[in-house]
Amino acid sequence: MQPIDILILSNAPGELATWVRPVVRALRRDLRDRQLYRISLVLSPCPHATGKEAAIARSYPEIDRVQDPEHFWNFLLWGKTAQNWHWHKNGVVVFLGGDQFFTVILGKRLGYRTLVYAEWEARWQSWIDRFALMNSAVKIHRGAIGDGKFTVVGDLIADVALELSEKRENQAEKGASTGPLIGLLPGSKPAKLAQGVPLCLAIAESIQNLRPDTRFAIPVAPTLDLQTLARFANKQHNPLIAVMGGIDAQLTQVEDSLPVLQTPSGLQVQLWTRSPAYDRLSRCSLCLTTVGANTAELGSLAIPAIVLLPTQQLDAMRAWDGLPGILANLPLVGSVLAKGINALVLRQGKLFAWPNIWAGEQIVPELVGHLQPNRVAQVVLEYLAHPERLAQMRDRLRAVRGQPGASDKLAQLLCEEVRIAQQQQH
Repeated sequence: MQPIDILILSNAPGELATWVRPVVRALRRDLRDRQLYRISLVLSPCPHATGKEAAIARSYPEIDRVQDPEHFWNFLLWGKTAQNWHWHKNGVVVFLGGDQFFTVILGKRLGYRTLVYAEWEARWQSWIDRFALMNSAVKIHRGAIGDGKFTVVGDLIADVALELSEKRENQAEKGASTGPLIGLLPGSKPAKLAQGVPLCLAIAESIQNLRPDTRFAIPVAPTLDLQTLARFANKQHNPLIAVMGGIDAQLTQVEDSLPVLQTPSGLQVQLWTRSPAYDRLSRCSLCLTTVGANTAELGSLAIPAIVLLPTQQLDAMRAWDGLPGILANLPLVGSVLAKGINALVLRQGKLFAWPNIWAGEQIVPELVGHLQPNRVAQVVLEYLAHPERLAQMRDRLRAVRGQPGASDKLAQLLCEEVRIAQQQQH
């Protein structure tokens, strides 16, 4: 039997930790012969990258070779890797992060079968051999689930969430109980941070005034440095603080501890700089978050959340799909158009958080309007006072997310593609 190459495409730290790692683990349980089944990982450039992705990937013992993202374009355009890798005649290209179109190009260039894990949409359907779908809500333009090309495998993050929950239970048995931990996710783009940071700080102060044992933390986006984040908590740099609760903070670093944003009253919000921070997020009783992909991650991890959509600055939300997103991001007129688009969308009463969209109903609360920090704090305190409501939200998130085992199912599909590639050798 001739050897087979399995080429995995990925890009960001989140995809490496929650997609690549569990899949290659499951894959190596079935394809143990490294002389016969070689696994290669090629990283593509990503705006959310930390620069440590290649080192992280090389720490996964299941992967045989890794190429850094700076060499990606030469490989995509000319088929040459930095170390002039040899490729076997037959193989499979697997998409686990980046742009699905890269899978099409490299599949054609190498003459390999192609498999795409689709989280939101199955693209380039005529040129991709197989799709593994996160759930039945993934957009499919042609064909139907169950026709052989499209298979629902589940949410890969669910496997990570199960592992984290088991660790959390073991830690809870060993350690003493502490006050609730609230995660604050104000966003990563300037328009969201300008209102999200001061609003979250003001809410945190209101909560701690009434429940002093509450702790707070911000998982810092990998594209955001601490000094930039701190400027959005500084009145001299962020005029929106005055209308978002009036609470500012300074960046401080105590020796041998995590950096914090500290308010004049003494409130400290820890800053988690390691990404992804799923292990720490999993310890949160509740998270306050903006709209966006972070709601999908929290939902996949089954972490209770409250989604904040303050309308004090209507041009902050510009992440719409299709034509609205294009119009909202036009130079010069984008801000004005964004205000009009967002006002129209908000009046329609649509759901914004991804778990709610998947379920077709509101699982995690969405608070929309001129949000007042003390009122949001009361909502949070009500949940903290009734842990059974948080448990119910967590259970409903798990039900929407689906059961663990997506990595095993995806690995099974990949093994089927490997067998097809082997048959092509004869």
